[in-house]
Amino acid sequence: MSHTHEITIAVVGATGAVGEVALELIAERWGRRAKVHALASEQSVGREVSYGRQSLVVDDLAEFDFKGCDYAIFSAGSEVSKVHAPRAVQAGAIVIDNTSYFRQDEEIPLVVPEVNGGVLADFREGIIANPNCSTIQMVTALAPIHRAYGIDSIVVATYQSVSGAGKAAMEELGRQAMGRFNFQEPTPSVFKQPIGFNVIPLIDELEDNGFSKEEMKMVNETRRLFDDETISIHATAVRVPVFTGHAEAVFVQTHRPIEWPGVKALIAQADGVCLCPDDEMATPLTHAVDQDPVWVSRVRPALGQDNAMHLWVVADNLRKGAALNAVQILALLVDARLASDATLH
Repeated sequence: MSHTHEITIAVVGATGAVGEVALELIAERWGRRAKVHALASEQSVGREVSYGRQSLVVDDLAEFDFKGCDYAIFSAGSEVSKVHAPRAVQAGAIVIDNTSYFRQDEEIPLVVPEVNGGVLADFREGIIANPNCSTIQMVTALAPIHRAYGIDSIVVATYQSVSGAGKAAMEELGRQAMGRFNFQEPTPSVFKQPIGFNVIPLIDELEDNGFSKEEMKMVNETRRLFDDETISIHATAVRVPVFTGHAEAVFVQTHRPIEWPGVKALIAQADGVCLCPDDEMATPLTHAVDQDPVWVSRVRPALGQDNAMHLWVVADNLRKGAALNAVQILALLVDARLASDATLH
């Protein structure tokens, strides 16, 4: 560990939407107690990014030596993580990876701190995978239900904002929205179909089973996070013309009958979750944007079933869905290392 700073962190993908939020959250938590390296591709070298009240100059990831870094947060795409995350680990850094590349590797922990943070109790080196944004907010909301009643099956439809596809997607939505007001026909670029004033029922590519890669991420990652391969999960992932914040309509069936209003109390008391009053509807714009919690509303029993329920789940996909979850993982690791160092001394 660094002698002049509490921790030294490399943020890979520092100029992207998630990287910018990660820098903001690290600055809020550690400020000058952390030495931070902002890294990106060669095209971004020399640009400045914000770190609290400071500015950091972006360095070239390809040329960067990770020696001396305690931790590295990767948010620059699977191919970048494939090449450079192992290199960072070899240099001694613990990597927290936001991409999908390592998520199904059984040797690498997949972590949402509120759900299974205990798996990091003895973690000292290597890579930790951050789940998909839509998975993170769903399992955070469902974790107390799973612990109390056991989940048998989940049916979920997502309403995912364009920020999940990056800055270029946000810019495309802005252009198309403005164009519509000027009676201009949109020319899709980031998305295969227009996103302005439209809804696209496909995120990522279709697999042979008819489900998209995004939908299968929710299936596979939820089972890993809940450590239960028997859960039946059916997902439909939809892109909507919202800049930031994902929403999900979730139907869940449990092994044991659900107690009312006890289940609401469980959700309300869960770490990282805010339960809205019955007459308040959580939306991305009014509740999620720039907020840390996962918001839950429209909690209601299924008609004619005592072991099933519906809920509406909303979160900022750039925060809890990506950067915040990674920084929460980082905080667990830092606290554990500092406590260990204090014991040794």
